[in-house]
Amino acid sequence: MSEASFKNTTKTVFLLALLGGIFIVLGGLASGTSGATIGLIFGLMMVGGSYWFSDKIAIASAKAVPADRAQFPEYWEIMEDLTTRAEMPMPRLYISPNPQPNAFATGRNPNNAAVAVTHGLLQKMTWDEVRGVLAHELAHIRNRDILIGSIAASIGMALTMLARLAMYGGFYGGRRSNNDGNPFAQIALIILAPLAATIIRSAISRSREFQADASAARLMGDGEPLAQALERLESHANNHLEPAMHVNPAQASNYIINPLKEELKNDIGGLGGFRKLFSTHPPTEARIAALRSGAWR
Repeated sequence: MSEASFKNTTKTVFLLALLGGIFIVLGGLASGTSGATIGLIFGLMMVGGSYWFSDKIAIASAKAVPADRAQFPEYWEIMEDLTTRAEMPMPRLYISPNPQPNAFATGRNPNNAAVAVTHGLLQKMTWDEVRGVLAHELAHIRNRDILIGSIAASIGMALTMLARLAMYGGFYGGRRSNNDGNPFAQIALIILAPLAATIIRSAISRSREFQADASAARLMGDGEPLAQALERLESHANNHLEPAMHVNPAQASNYIINPLKEELKNDIGGLGGFRKLFSTHPPTEARIAALRSGAWR
């Protein structure tokens, strides 16, 4: 494992632990020790559901269909070559009808994984660039990023629900309606915990994107195909060369380039650098620079 990969992995573990800690604290705020226990159990149940059904949810959300080998032979051949190099099982291959170039990987583990690309990716990019994108998605599968992302997303969702429970409990007769503890601190935690969870989930996602880029470059022995692909993808996204993708926001972080970044920019415009805290993907120029610098070696 390279130094950069080790740092990204360590950062991911730390952030997941922090996210879980916020979850348990907020559960306790909602209903004492029992609330923390219930919160933990609830979070584990949500993680389990995401773990088992992430592929079906993502594929259905993208309106993707199985890729016919006779119709898309190059797609199949590239993935077969990459999985052979990586000594991994062949994932199921899908095609999404969207005209904007993009792709994502999903599935609970390498034996139950799927990769989906848009029609736009196969139509508008060179096969070397497609290879770079597919290597990146295969790296997500190999690194178990779908599971990590599912855990982070599930805990974050449950945190929001617990915050609401704590708010209702505090204002409508719950145990926190009595004068035990600082009510202002409690209200601040209720409001800030879901915000912190979103920021942490985004940081985890950014770390995993850098890791997948590096893993893809090592698999191919060259970072340039993926660097060129990212340049092309960014160009299509920024220049609005195709209609905007209609993507479930919960699935947007799965894509190699966030298809909703313009919406995110509009939602929190005017916040400058603070906006980056909510981004699920690193700046594309930073990813390209890392690939071309050879930091992945």
